[in-house]
Amino acid sequence: MNITQKIIAAHLLEGNMVPGETIALKIDQTLTQDATGTMAYLEFEAMGVPRVKTELSVAYIDHNTLQSGFENADDHKFIRSCARKRGLLFSRPGNGICHQVHLERFAKPGKTLIGSDSHTPTAGGLGMLAMGAGGMDVAVAMGGGAYHIPMPKVTLVRLTGQLQPWVSAKDVILEVLRKLSVKGGIGRVMEYGGPGVASLSVPERATITNMGAELGATGSVFPSDVVTRAFLKAQEREGDWTELSADADATYDDIIDIDLTALEPLAACPHMPDNVKPVRELAGMKVDQVCIGSCTNASLLDLMKTAAILKGKTVHPRVSLNISPGSKQVLTMIAQNGALTDIIAAGARVLEAACGPCIGMGQAPSSGGVSLRTFNRNFEGRSGTADAQVYLVSPEVAAAAAITGEFTDPRTLGEFPAITMPESFLIDDNMIEQPVPESEMHSVEIEYGPNIKPFPSSEPLPDTITAKAVLKVGDNITTDHIMPAGAKILPYRSNIPYLAQFCFAQCDPNFAANCKAAGSGMVIGGENYGQGSSREHAALVPLYLGIKAVITKSFARMHLANLVNSGIVPLTFANPMDYEKICQGDQLQLGDIRTAMQQGTAVALQNLSSGDIYALNYNLSPRQREILLAGGLLDYTRDFSA
Repeated sequence: MNITQKIIAAHLLEGNMVPGETIALKIDQTLTQDATGTMAYLEFEAMGVPRVKTELSVAYIDHNTLQSGFENADDHKFIRSCARKRGLLFSRPGNGICHQVHLERFAKPGKTLIGSDSHTPTAGGLGMLAMGAGGMDVAVAMGGGAYHIPMPKVTLVRLTGQLQPWVSAKDVILEVLRKLSVKGGIGRVMEYGGPGVASLSVPERATITNMGAELGATGSVFPSDVVTRAFLKAQEREGDWTELSADADATYDDIIDIDLTALEPLAACPHMPDNVKPVRELAGMKVDQVCIGSCTNASLLDLMKTAAILKGKTVHPRVSLNISPGSKQVLTMIAQNGALTDIIAAGARVLEAACGPCIGMGQAPSSGGVSLRTFNRNFEGRSGTADAQVYLVSPEVAAAAAITGEFTDPRTLGEFPAITMPESFLIDDNMIEQPVPESEMHSVEIEYGPNIKPFPSSEPLPDTITAKAVLKVGDNITTDHIMPAGAKILPYRSNIPYLAQFCFAQCDPNFAANCKAAGSGMVIGGENYGQGSSREHAALVPLYLGIKAVITKSFARMHLANLVNSGIVPLTFANPMDYEKICQGDQLQLGDIRTAMQQGTAVALQNLSSGDIYALNYNLSPRQREILLAGGLLDYTRDFSA
């Protein structure tokens, strides 16, 4: 077996390991962050489970750390109280980005992890099967329930050679994106192997697995080898190491070959992570802003390289350079070894150890500004500036541009600075709070702030759905299109009624008003609908606005699951050309939809405005159909438990 199959086989509770068939997995660990965590814990509380049942669950505060009002601080208090009472570890604000901290302190080879953040696969760099999921799925896993997914295909990314100076792990994953596109990993786990793997450190591997999310992949995984063992030993966790590799005769569904020696510095151009070009082709383009950090590139290695490039130089006067360390461990260590001094002396603006600009929480570029970011997404408007031109690059390319004021191939800067990594990391977990003992649970009261509103209620699936096509959109609609991020909106992630006014605002400013006027509705979409973040708000807010069904050419995995969990029916056109025949405003009807979900029979969509009838498909397991019949995962869980 390959690595993916080995981990799945060890955690398989139900189903057969046949690609496409639904399987149920035992989940060892969960993580949440505060932008999605508040809703996840509201859901966990609604389930009535007194204590988490996983081996480890951690609640991180890293997204909504800009406290311009009471909302974020109130959410943090709520999450902390839930963690203390329900048996989770609580990573306080300032301790770092969830994926970086989890890699440092908790990830274990061969284990399973799901998190309410799409970049949870970062831990695959350490040999975990780590997957992003909606908050409801994470809540169910915390309560001891299985995680249900289609058995993924496994693609081997076979690495040979070794990275040349000034070329980095970021260029590896950008090359994979260039080859496969943002749809290329759907229904797959990307498994990295070949002789080139041994040359990559764990932080470099984590950069690659982190951005596997941009492929639409279920997860990405590296072997657990001597490199993994050395990293865990340096984190004083050598006891967590187990060797994990593919069998010599392992088979894969696909194989992609990448020669690391042949790679060059790359950049993802606006506005998609797969719009990749060589940096040399962009050389000379003026740059207004550079941001280094995020869960993709904020490790100690990344910031040591950045500091070495900046040392003795001054940031170009046209450029605003912002640096966000990935964790307290990283920040403390660069402070102690002098790298932080070099960064500050060069003129960088050092931000807290948090997601910050990556999630749109501050540091928006100037109007029309060119911003080079070491982040994982460059969707239009995600930076906080609608017309900004955001490029995704490595720390080497970012630091070079910060000095020169323009896109610069870093290979022109001369000899690559030698970076010596420490044999041991600074270990100080004082910002990670333990829960109270189970015997003292009664002493902890859950603290609800006034901004925390209940999640929207749903109803059992009706016999027939008749509703207007309130919106028609094209291909690659992201969850940022559906439910934007950013400093102005993120504080209201626990307030669905308030969030509703921003739903699909980038596509149609009148969407929320149209939904309210219609009372109910359907959304028509193109290919890869719902790509990007795991945020279930992109399903919960449409639910609140009365959306009953979403009909597309194809769905991204996590968003389809979130729609089902919310009680919204996801369907696809049997003939993709039928998409062209529906206009926004058409009156549509799904007749006998409840019977179809009960019996697994065919579904047709009747266009009452034109008289046309379109055949539809649904790739739903019997369990998912039962969830829809119940009105969503929470109602299904209550019914199932009863």
